[in-house]
Amino acid sequence: MWDDAFPSFLIGLREGLEAGLIVSVLVATLVRAGAKSRLPQVWTGVLGATALSLSFGAVLTFTAATLSATAQEAFGGTLSVIAVAFVTAMVFWMRRSARNLSGEIREKVTSALAMGTGMLIVTSFLAVGREGLETALFLWTTARAAGESAGPMAGAGAGLVIAAALCWGLYRRVLKINLTKFFTATGIVLIVIAAGVLGYGLRDLQEGGVLPGQSAFAFDLSQSIDAGSWYGTLAQGVLNLTPSMTWLQVIAYVAYLAVVMTLFVRGVGTKPAKAESPKTEKAEKAEKAEKAPGSRPAWVVPAAVVAVPAVVAGAVVAFSGSKPAGDQTVAVSEKDCGKGFTAPEPGRRTFQMHNTGDKVSEVYLVEPSTNAVHGEIEGLAPGTTRELVATVGGGEYAWRCVPTGGRTVTSTPVRVSGAAAKAVVPVSEKDLAAPLSTYKDYVNKGLATLTEQTGKLDQDIEGGDLDAAREDWLTAHLSYSSLGAAYGTFQDFDKKINGRTDGHPDGVNDKDFTGFHRIEYGLWHGQSADDLRGPAQQLAKDVDGLRKAFPGQDFDPGDLPLRTHEILENTLQFELTGDTDQGSGTNLATAGANLAGTRELLDVLRPLLSARDTKLLPTVDAGIDRVQKLLDAAHHDDRWTPVDKLDAGGRARLNGATGQLLEDLAPIPDLLEIRKAG
Repeated sequence: MWDDAFPSFLIGLREGLEAGLIVSVLVATLVRAGAKSRLPQVWTGVLGATALSLSFGAVLTFTAATLSATAQEAFGGTLSVIAVAFVTAMVFWMRRSARNLSGEIREKVTSALAMGTGMLIVTSFLAVGREGLETALFLWTTARAAGESAGPMAGAGAGLVIAAALCWGLYRRVLKINLTKFFTATGIVLIVIAAGVLGYGLRDLQEGGVLPGQSAFAFDLSQSIDAGSWYGTLAQGVLNLTPSMTWLQVIAYVAYLAVVMTLFVRGVGTKPAKAESPKTEKAEKAEKAEKAPGSRPAWVVPAAVVAVPAVVAGAVVAFSGSKPAGDQTVAVSEKDCGKGFTAPEPGRRTFQMHNTGDKVSEVYLVEPSTNAVHGEIEGLAPGTTRELVATVGGGEYAWRCVPTGGRTVTSTPVRVSGAAAKAVVPVSEKDLAAPLSTYKDYVNKGLATLTEQTGKLDQDIEGGDLDAAREDWLTAHLSYSSLGAAYGTFQDFDKKINGRTDGHPDGVNDKDFTGFHRIEYGLWHGQSADDLRGPAQQLAKDVDGLRKAFPGQDFDPGDLPLRTHEILENTLQFELTGDTDQGSGTNLATAGANLAGTRELLDVLRPLLSARDTKLLPTVDAGIDRVQKLLDAAHHDDRWTPVDKLDAGGRARLNGATGQLLEDLAPIPDLLEIRKAG
C-alpha cells in the first residue's frame, strides 16, 4: 500500500504546499493592506476551486467506469500522458517561480483590490484551481496505475495535511523553508515518477489499440523477478517499472528522463524581478467602496461556487452512464418491430433491443435481399432490454422480429452508405463435425492421461507419501482443468471429480464433498494418509468411469463455440477470486490450464473463425499471450503465488487482461452459431 502511496504523497505535498503558499500570501497581503473584510472572498474562491477539483475527479472516475475495457485503456493512457505533461510543466514553473512567488501574488492581489467586488474570488479560484485540477488528474492516474485507490488516496491525504501545516508555520513565521531547494529536490523525484507514469500510459494506449507494438517487448524478466517481492512491489508502485516492458515504454522512459532531467538540473528560468509593495491606498478605496450594504445574502456566492461544479459533474456522469454514445434503442414486437431504427454510421455498433410486446421474442438484424444475418438475440423477454452488437457496412438493413407463437415481422429497411460489411456466414452441424471430432480425440487422450495420473495419486496416498501426493495432485488437477470445453458433456462426473463445497451443509467435512478439492483440502490441512485413502480411491474410480463413458456421451457441436467464452468466464469467477482454493494456493496454475484448454479449442475452430472474421483471431491470440505472461509472472521455481498474495497492481492487471480477453472472445458464439434467419 505505502509503495503505491508515495507518488501521491509527494504530489499532495508539492501541490498542497504550492496552493497553500498562494493562499497564505493572499491572506497576508489583505491583512497588511487593511482589507480583512475581503478575506471571505478569498475563501470563497478556494472553496470553489476545491469543489471543481473534486468534481473533476468524480467525472474521471465514473466516466471511465462506463467504458469498455479497451476504451478504458485508451482513456486512461491518454490522461496519463496529459498528467505527465502537467507535472512536467509544474516542476519547471515552481523551480523558476519559488523565489518570487510572494511578489507575483501580491501584485495580483493589489490589482484585484483595485478592480472591486468579485476579482479576489476569481484570483484565488484561478490560483488554487489550477493546482487542484493537476492534483486530481495525477491522483486519478496514479490510482489507476496502482490498481487500487486506498494507498494513493491515503498518501495524497497525508501530503496535503503536512502541506497545510507547513503553510501555517510559514504564515505565522514560526517555520523557515528554503523553497527553491525544496521544489528543486521534489521536482527531481517527481520527474522520475512521471517517467514511469508516461511508460504506464503508453502501455495503456498500446493495449487500447491506439499505439502499435503491444507484443514487442524490450525485455521480459517475469520468470526471474518476483513481482510480489518487496523490491518488485516498490519498483512497480513508485516507479511504474514492471518485469516486462515494451520497446515503446523503454524508449519513452529513457528519453523523457534524459531530456527533462537534463533541462531541469541545468536550470530553466530568469532571475526574479523585485516584487512591488502592495498599493494600500487603492486597497483602502476599494475597501470603503464595498462597505455599503447589499441585498445579496453572504452565503449565496459560496453556495453557488460549490453547487455549480457538483451539478455539472453529476450531469456529465449521468449522461455518460446512461448509454454509450451512438446507441439506438430499437423496439421488438409484432406491432413495433424496428421502431426507433435509423441508418447508423458504418462500423461496429451497439443497439439496445427493447421488447415492447407481450411475448418472448427472437430478433435478427438482416439484409432483406439475401437474408444474411449480421446479429441476433434469442429469448428477449417482454419489457426487457438487451444489447445487440453488430458490424454495419454499406447496404440495406432491417430488423426481423420472431415472437414465440406469433407471426414473423420484418421492419422497413434502411440504407447505410459505405463499403459493404461481411455478414455472418451460416454454420451447419456438418461444418462443426470435423472440429468436434478433433476435440473429442483431444479429450479422450486427456482422460486416458488423467486416469494414469489419478492412479499415481492414489498410490502415493496408499503408500503414505504425501509430499509426492501434493506434486501428483497438481499435475492431475491441471490435466483435468485443461478439458474445459467438455465439462457440460461430463454430466454428473464433473461434480464428483471437481466439485466445490457449494451446496454441502457441512462444507469441507461433508461426506458428499469429493474429488480433487476434497483431496486438496486434506493434503494442505494436515490430514493423514488414512484420512485421504477413501477420497483418493473414489477420485481414481470416478475418473476411470468418465473415461469409459465419454465416447458414448452426447456432445452437442454447438457447445464448442460457447465454451470458447465460458471456460474463462469460470476462471474469472472462481480461480482469479481464489474461491476454489482449498489450501494449495494454485488457483493461478489452474487458470493457466484453463487458458491452455481455451487455446486448444480455438485451434480446432480456427479455420471456421478465420473465414468469418480475419481480425478476430490475431486479437484473441495477443490477448491469450498477455494473460499467459501475467500468469507466468506468478510462477517461481515450481511455486505459484496464491491469488490473495498478488500485489494489488498485478491482480488488477490480470483481472483486466482476462476481462479484455473475454470481451475479445465474445463474438465467437454468434459467429459460429447454427442459425436460421427465419
